[in-house]
Amino acid sequence: MNAATTPYLRLLTTTQLAFNIGFYAVLPYLATHLGTGLGMTGWLIGLVLGLRTFSQQGLFVIGGALTDRYGPRPVVLAGCALRIAGFGWLAVAGSTATVIGAVVLTGFAAALFSPAVESETAREAVRHEQLTGTPRARVLARFSAAGQAGAFLGPLLGSLLLLLDDGFRAACLAGVLVFTAVLAGHALLMPRRAPVHRTAARGSLRQVLSRRPFLLLCLVYSGYLIAYNQLYLSLPAEVEAATGSQTALGRLFALSSLLVVCVQLPLTRWSADRVTPRTALVTGLATVAAGFAAVPLTPAGPAGLLPATSLVVLLTLGQMLLVPAARGLVPDLVEDRHLGLATGALSSVSGLAVLGGSAATGALLDAPAPLRWAALAAVPLTGAVLALALPPGAPAKREKIPEAITSVTQSPEGARGTGAGLLPLRGDYSPVRHQRPADP
Repeated sequence: MNAATTPYLRLLTTTQLAFNIGFYAVLPYLATHLGTGLGMTGWLIGLVLGLRTFSQQGLFVIGGALTDRYGPRPVVLAGCALRIAGFGWLAVAGSTATVIGAVVLTGFAAALFSPAVESETAREAVRHEQLTGTPRARVLARFSAAGQAGAFLGPLLGSLLLLLDDGFRAACLAGVLVFTAVLAGHALLMPRRAPVHRTAARGSLRQVLSRRPFLLLCLVYSGYLIAYNQLYLSLPAEVEAATGSQTALGRLFALSSLLVVCVQLPLTRWSADRVTPRTALVTGLATVAAGFAAVPLTPAGPAGLLPATSLVVLLTLGQMLLVPAARGLVPDLVEDRHLGLATGALSSVSGLAVLGGSAATGALLDAPAPLRWAALAAVPLTGAVLALALPPGAPAKREKIPEAITSVTQSPEGARGTGAGLLPLRGDYSPVRHQRPADP
């Protein structure tokens, strides 16, 4: 069986694709709409975009807690409904107050459905690993690749719609249609089932954050997100310094998305069978660090873009190694009943770190180039060193599973993720490991 053959996993993966198509058909053009279409000043545009980011990343922990309390289905459906309302409101919003209300609503919608879908994907990936021996990282890599494909296709859809009269409104309405389809699909196909454990939010976050390995993973992941955020901070400055404009940025972002779509699955297939999640995490962070270190050392080339291209390629390769590994470690570090909360907390804690880290790295823009890039390289490199203290996990050894067992995942109940017939999970949600020597 391949990494995503069960209908439920295909639903979750397709969901991520659709989420990003609908989202990225609108978001890249929001700032231009606010400035050119509504006449907002630069600082006000920044405030609106910042509020959107905070209402999403900063509130992921709420979506995760609600998922643990009520199960993923109602949280996903509520998030889709709010995103439909938010995009519909944004299509007609004409004042500062209404625009802020619309973007906060769209951000909070993602804070609901993203942790629900991501934690459910992680849970099903572990179950699939238990049943088939297929490393969970493969399922999570397919999930990431679907998201990147959506991030690539969404702006293309939005750019076509912008050719119409009142194109931004058309893009918003296209987003409404996409999320309406997602809502309908999940209302029909997502299983009606109670959460494995009904937990109250009170005390749950404290229990999750009291787990030192999980806190360490949050710290390590924060280093990655601070580095990744440089695609929107340091990379534009580098491109403008090299070429005199930021025209080439779009091509570099397209290159990053295409790399993920084309390389993510074979790279994860290669690494998941050979190295532990910790090794993949450390290697990915070291690759990201190498991308920053390479910028002042790479010749400019005829177009002046070789340093920026090397940064994008190495950062993307590092991301493809470390993100599935980091997400795959979360179920091993927290109890199953707290998996949704932990998934949300990983994003929220890391997002808060990015807020502080972005201010510090932004101050480096005026520093000499060698110092700036060396300091930026030190961030993921420090994360790689810290990651060495994480539990290694283990690469799953692929074994042929008896037909009587594998057929469970193809039954209507098992395929829809009801848990019927699935192997029992251990109390700490550590998967049953296929014995294989751990990576040193």
